[in-house]
Amino acid sequence: MKQIPEPPQAVDKRTLVRDVAVFQVKLIVDGLRDLVLVPVALVAGLLSLFSGEGGQPGPQFYRLLELGKQSERWINLFGATRHAPADMVNTFNFPDADMDKIVDTIETFVVDEEKRGGMTAQARARMEKTLRGLKNR
Repeated sequence: MKQIPEPPQAVDKRTLVRDVAVFQVKLIVDGLRDLVLVPVALVAGLLSLFSGEGGQPGPQFYRLLELGKQSERWINLFGATRHAPADMVNTFNFPDADMDKIVDTIETFVVDEEKRGGMTAQARARMEKTLRGLKNR
């Protein structure tokens, strides 16, 4: 049977100080992980490009991504939100699209414009309008 989480109680000062301290440690760990991932991801990407068979890339890069995804869950950077008052949960409305969807949209637009013979002034204006719309959301 799945347990239903209890609503957060009012946070005392000790819990807040602990959450701030733990958040700082998690930020450092997360930053160090990212610092290590930058060069390792480049190497893994190159290994994937050159070690594949039959025209397919090798799995090294995507294995690294899976490791990074698991480490992200383990770090649980924003885990202290479990102590946030109920009226603060989901008060910030980010767009439904995540960064991957936004990049895919921009990439599709640029590729389509390139196939049509390059980006025209009208296409550039449409892209800027779209980016402003995403920013305003």
